[in-house]
Amino acid sequence: MANIVYGFGASHGPLLSTPADKWDLRADADHENPELAYRDGTYTYDQLYELRKSNYLEGQNMLEVRQERYDRNIKQLDALANKLEEVKPDIIVLIGDDQHEWFDDAIQPAFTVFCGPKVINKAVTPERLKDMQAGIRYTVTANKPPENQDYPVADGLAEAIIAQAMEDEIDVTASMQAPSGPRGSGIGHAVGFIYRRILRDKPIPLVPVLLNTYYPPNQPKPGRCYDFGRSIGRAIRSWDGGKRVAICASGGLSHFVVDEEWDQKIIDAMLKQDVETIAGEPNIMFRSGTSETKNWIAACGAVAETGLEMKMLDYVPCYRTPAGTGSGMGFATWT
Repeated sequence: MANIVYGFGASHGPLLSTPADKWDLRADADHENPELAYRDGTYTYDQLYELRKSNYLEGQNMLEVRQERYDRNIKQLDALANKLEEVKPDIIVLIGDDQHEWFDDAIQPAFTVFCGPKVINKAVTPERLKDMQAGIRYTVTANKPPENQDYPVADGLAEAIIAQAMEDEIDVTASMQAPSGPRGSGIGHAVGFIYRRILRDKPIPLVPVLLNTYYPPNQPKPGRCYDFGRSIGRAIRSWDGGKRVAICASGGLSHFVVDEEWDQKIIDAMLKQDVETIAGEPNIMFRSGTSETKNWIAACGAVAETGLEMKMLDYVPCYRTPAGTGSGMGFATWT
């Protein structure tokens, strides 16, 4: 039987690979965004600034504060990378979200497990790089390699996860080959960042699990994500593969508007395995980048019956404007 021996969670936002003195490159996009999601409201930048302006947020945007937050992020990314080298799992089940990198408007499944032989992390062409916003262009190499890179997929375990989900009456989509056409850009940044930055480009076999956290109308609720995670855990433990498996949650926490109070509420619920609080959180609170927190919730479900204990290594609120935009960065292990 396979064993879940380790779990880890990591944010994957652009500020993690952008020097502190360049964070304003991403702030430009916030000023132009007419739909900044914050709690149950939607705001322009000016509206959000009026709602949230405070001396605290002004102080968070001092360069020395940004530098301190950046340094903490780098410390924890390195710590996760070192720990993974120590654990040496045979397979990583990576729970992330798809942001129209694998799927597009033609079809957007709620839950997807890729069960083909491999995925490709495609390099970005110079032409495409030229068309990107400056803030994204600055950090694209954190997700994308200089040349196409193959990541082998543990397709036997992937198929077992799909079979268990169906047994548990969770109708999961099986993706057996990469999409083609203009959207065929390879596996998305939720996988790319983890494999480039934390695995340090080591092609450990993986099972990509993609949640539709972003796009209406079929975003699964947090309780359903937890249930799917439980199903993933059952599949791994009953799989006759004899492998040591790590669970990864990629993305989150609150962004593109930082909400420290909300982040702490969800973190506390995950630490305590408070499923009632997790499941009871309204779906409207999981919008925009904040929706990636559902990847962590699914990971919590996957390790729920293993005896592994969650430890929050650090929570780092990273602000890039006085209106409170930015990313709440989280780093955790289950050991």
